[in-house]
Amino acid sequence: MLTVTPSTPIGWIGTGVMGQPMCAHLLAGGYRVTVHTRTKAKAEALLQIGAQWADSPREVAEQSQVVFTMVGFPTDVHEVYLGPAGLLAGAKPGSLCVDMTTTRPNLAMTLYNAARDRGCRTLDAPVSGGDVGARQATLSIMVGGDGDAFTAVLPLLKLMGRNIVYQGPAGAGQHAKMCNQIVIAGTMIGVCESLLYAYRAGLDLESLLQSIRSGAAGCWTLDNLAPRIIDRNFDPGFFIDHFVKDMGIALDEARRMNIALPGLALVHQLYVAAQAQGQGQKGTHALMLALERISPA
Repeated sequence: MLTVTPSTPIGWIGTGVMGQPMCAHLLAGGYRVTVHTRTKAKAEALLQIGAQWADSPREVAEQSQVVFTMVGFPTDVHEVYLGPAGLLAGAKPGSLCVDMTTTRPNLAMTLYNAARDRGCRTLDAPVSGGDVGARQATLSIMVGGDGDAFTAVLPLLKLMGRNIVYQGPAGAGQHAKMCNQIVIAGTMIGVCESLLYAYRAGLDLESLLQSIRSGAAGCWTLDNLAPRIIDRNFDPGFFIDHFVKDMGIALDEARRMNIALPGLALVHQLYVAAQAQGQGQKGTHALMLALERISPA
C-alpha cells in the first residue's frame, strides 16, 4: 500500500486560477513536485519556487508516485489520463492519481477501472471554495475511491483544504460536488437578485450587506462574492464557462436518476445567456450582468 513520506515524488497537472495556488501549497510543504500544463508560461510561478517541468502527463507520471490533476473539462480529463501521452500510459504500479477537476461521475469510474487494470489507483476529489479557498488552503474536498487510498493521500490533501471528507467509492466525490454546485446555483441567483433589488430600491449596498450577511441569509457567497459585485469586479475565482459545465453534468445525472431540478435548470439557462453575452471567462458572480441586461432601468 502507498505510504506518503516527505520524500514521495509528487506530480501536478493544471496550473490555472485554482491549480496554481493548490500546487504551491505542496511545494511550501517541502515536497518535490513535477508539473505540466498545456501552456508552460502558466506554470512559471511554480517553476520559480522549485517545481520541475515535464513535457507531458506521461512524463509526470513516470517521475511521480502521487499525481494530482486540476484541469477544465471532462474532455481534458480524458485526454490527460487516457491519451497516448497520458498519465496512465506512464503510471507506475502502486502509484495514485487524484483528479480534483469537477467532472462526470461515470468518467471517474472509468478512470478508476482503467487505473486498476494497470496496477495503480485513482481518486476523484473535486473541491469547493474558489480562488479564495485555493489561496488560503481552506478548500472543501470531496473524495471518492478506495478508502485506504484516501487515507494514504490525506496528509497531502490537508495542505490544500480544511474540510476533507471521504464520500464513498469511485464517483462519489463527483456526485457530492454536484450537490455542492446545485446549492451554489440557487444561492448565486438569490444573492444577485437581492443586490439588484436593493440597488433599484435605492438602498446603500454596503449597509444592506451589513444587515443580512449575519442573519439567516448569511452564506459564503454573500461574504466573498457580493463585495466583488458591489465593486464591479467580475474577475474569475471560478469561470462561468466551468460552472455551466458543472450544472450541465448535474442536470444530466438528474435525468438519469429521473428527478426534476427545475431551480437548477432555470439558473443554468441564465448562465447560458451570460455565456452568449460574452461573459464566459468572468467569475460566476457575473450572473449579475445577465440579470441587469434583462432588467433594464
